[in-house]
Amino acid sequence: MWSRIRALIVKELLAVLRDPRARVILIGPPIAQLLVFAYAATLEVKNVDIAVWDRDSGYWSEELVHRIAGAPTFRSITRVGTSAELARLINREDVLAAIEIGPDFSREIEAGRPAQVQVILDGRRSNAAQIVGGYFTEIVRQLSADASQPGHGPPATIVPRNWFNPNLDFIWFMVPNLIAVIALLIGLIVTALSVARERELGTFDQLMVSPLRTHEILIGKLVPPLMIGLGHVTIYVLAALFVFDVPLRGSLLLLYVSGVFYLAALVGLGLFISSLSATQQQAILGAFLVMVPTTLLSGFATPIDNMPAWLRPLTFADPLRYFLVIVRGVFLKALPAEEILANTLPLILIALVTLTASAWLFRKRME
Repeated sequence: MWSRIRALIVKELLAVLRDPRARVILIGPPIAQLLVFAYAATLEVKNVDIAVWDRDSGYWSEELVHRIAGAPTFRSITRVGTSAELARLINREDVLAAIEIGPDFSREIEAGRPAQVQVILDGRRSNAAQIVGGYFTEIVRQLSADASQPGHGPPATIVPRNWFNPNLDFIWFMVPNLIAVIALLIGLIVTALSVARERELGTFDQLMVSPLRTHEILIGKLVPPLMIGLGHVTIYVLAALFVFDVPLRGSLLLLYVSGVFYLAALVGLGLFISSLSATQQQAILGAFLVMVPTTLLSGFATPIDNMPAWLRPLTFADPLRYFLVIVRGVFLKALPAEEILANTLPLILIALVTLTASAWLFRKRME
């Protein structure tokens, strides 16, 4: 039995590696996605253009403008003299935000009274606008604190400390996530093409009349995607360590153990899609149909707590949700073994369900 399974595994690997389209899917896009997403898919707000309408022109209003100009977030400051000019810059998206400094700003600051500063944000880019608004608030707060006791600085100083990512480097957050997300893509695509490719090439009937039993065919179809997926995970881990300089603080062995069950869950989904598909095109479309909601429900782009209450139960069936916690924890915070186990157990359950369902459908289709 094992010699037959081994022969089928070798045949599946050769079928994938000899197919030019499969080689392109396996090698080119994953590396390109890792590089592009790591640098381009960032939630950081940088190089922001803003407008300033200074109706005060006093000492403290000029000090506020200079502090804003010195912040690394802002690229350019456009001074305006009317509200219409300010509105025009916002409407044309020439600036993301604008501040209007009241005519009595310096006088109120000197007197220790609340001073007027209006922040106008472009709501069409809501996420970036809210972050920029927070930057403005912090700069104005610090200015007020410095002005309250001239020559002595603010009465209290807040010193923030960021655990696990001290410099708030977005690469440290993005690259571990991409390891899980791109492995999702590869695991689904490779497996989804497996049976569909056999049908399209006309070799599925030959497989059915071969001495291989049904469970042997299933094992032969499941092992190659697992091997390819682990190979890609290895490439991404090496890239994270040596290309992006992301620290690895936890156990690499536990990461691979949980990765096996994560890939097994994905392989089960992929084989289910492949069994339903008659052509490779249908298989690829089915894989993307599953991949998009899986990514959105995982907490990769938006926190799960921000989702509606009726939607959150669906995230418990998402294998990416649990592996994201593991891979981020292993890289950035030396996630304890018990926490890894707590997130691996749902992966094992999901893998059992998906593999069982795909095996049942595969047998039904063979009959």
